[in-house]
Amino acid sequence: MSKLTLPEEAGRRRTFAIIAHPDAGKTTLTEHILLAGGAIRAAGAVRARGENRRTQSDWMKIEKERGISVSASVMTFEHTTADGVAKMFNLLDTPGHEDFSEDTYRTLTAADCAIMVLDAAKGIEPQTLKLFEVCRLRDIPIITFINKLDREAQDPMALLDEIASRLQLDPAPIWWPAESGNRLRGMVEMGTGKFQPYTKKPAGAKEDPGHPEALPLADAAQYFEAGEHEALMETQELIEAGYPTFDRQSFLEGHMTPVLWGSALRHFGIDELLAAIGEWAPPPKVMPARKEAPPETRNAPAPVEIEVEPGQPEVTGFVFKVQANMDPNHRDRIAMFRMASGSFKRGMKLKVQNTGKQLSVNAPIMFFASDRELAEDAYAGDVIGIPNHGVLRVGDSLSESGLIRFAGLPNFAPEILQRVRVKDPLKAKHLKKALEGLAEEGVTQLFRPELGSDFIVGAVGQLQFEVMADRLGEEYNLDVIFEPSPYAEARWVAPAGEGTKADLDDFAGKYRPQMAVDIDQAPVFLAKSSWETGYVSERFPRIAFTKTKERG
Repeated sequence: MSKLTLPEEAGRRRTFAIIAHPDAGKTTLTEHILLAGGAIRAAGAVRARGENRRTQSDWMKIEKERGISVSASVMTFEHTTADGVAKMFNLLDTPGHEDFSEDTYRTLTAADCAIMVLDAAKGIEPQTLKLFEVCRLRDIPIITFINKLDREAQDPMALLDEIASRLQLDPAPIWWPAESGNRLRGMVEMGTGKFQPYTKKPAGAKEDPGHPEALPLADAAQYFEAGEHEALMETQELIEAGYPTFDRQSFLEGHMTPVLWGSALRHFGIDELLAAIGEWAPPPKVMPARKEAPPETRNAPAPVEIEVEPGQPEVTGFVFKVQANMDPNHRDRIAMFRMASGSFKRGMKLKVQNTGKQLSVNAPIMFFASDRELAEDAYAGDVIGIPNHGVLRVGDSLSESGLIRFAGLPNFAPEILQRVRVKDPLKAKHLKKALEGLAEEGVTQLFRPELGSDFIVGAVGQLQFEVMADRLGEEYNLDVIFEPSPYAEARWVAPAGEGTKADLDDFAGKYRPQMAVDIDQAPVFLAKSSWETGYVSERFPRIAFTKTKERG
């Protein structure tokens, strides 16, 4: 039983996501954060061979084969910071592949802070920009970690200028690198002048040597070659004068990013990053929500806009991800539940806001990638897994009263639409169930045309179809074929402005062959081209054709 008060328990939580372009080293960084946090004994390199290639945060077969992350995973560990405070870290590892931007977007709704990983040689890449935009939309503060210093890197000032110009963020260097690649000597801390030396891994060595203890830069001449030591001392003065000093308030408001450097693969700069997260990342914040009337209420009053404080007693939160079949031996479905307030105890009863269903949460799970253990209790900021058989879906809000609804988990219109059918016609029923399961997880979107029996599957990118085929084969034993569909775009339709349900029915009647429903039975118009979308929306001004739909 915790001796801390609810606000104190919430205050020691740090829930953060890691965002990066594919190949910036995000999964390796995740491993090394877990290693430095004392959560694992050895980090698995993503590019290693055979059995060494089993990283903790990648558990899906396709992830292990390709060395990429395609599903967001959650890892919880306790870490004692330098000032002796035990903090609870919830690390949300997002997919690095651009085809899974929707899964990433939803994961970011559960994070209070983001670690943006940049490749020191490549700087800001397209996917980083996309993810940054999501953080900006949600006002998520960003800590920047510039990775791969053990390889030849761009000029550090050029990297900071790029952050300032392309992201409109004030970069505040916390550390500064002394060279890169084969000439990497270490890095110096701004303000204190503390120098952290770097030791190269000897050729043929199996394990990295530890890096030496930090010492004052003035006393670190032995780690440099002729002229380098003086040059770094001059650079340090120049940087301290030329860049703003770190201001936590400006960082929390999303105007400034502290910049740290290192090499995840060589476990260099990781302790400094962990310290920064513990010290600066915000604890769980106040969340906007709506308080609805009970479902059975007649002439119910309008919902009331409220703010949910992390320290308030009622347990509330929302499902930002559903993961099925993490354990192939059991047909399991686990809803990832981000707590917004309260003190959760195992065995508690929670209600689903939109259905009024009550759940007894008897076997809640704390995650350690694909490892898991029973969670006896949890507080605001924590992410727990709730096993369920299709009762919970992405976007559902849960609370003790069943009246609290959190907003802001969107579905995006897919960019590729394909028909899917199963090779064995006797398994058509199984296919329907499997596709619905994957759609509820948010892996892909499923549209059922009003005419005809084929399913139309929508995704942001081609890799999602490969993952889908892989999982349908592995988990459901279904051999499927994807075929091009005649449709280019999907748009959710609803009455607009002065439009009524009669207007929607009139439109649906005229375009019956192109009407479908999504997994929530919401009406969808399938257009053959973007020109057709424009033409139809001009002809029917009383109908809204939207690219996004709020889940739950």
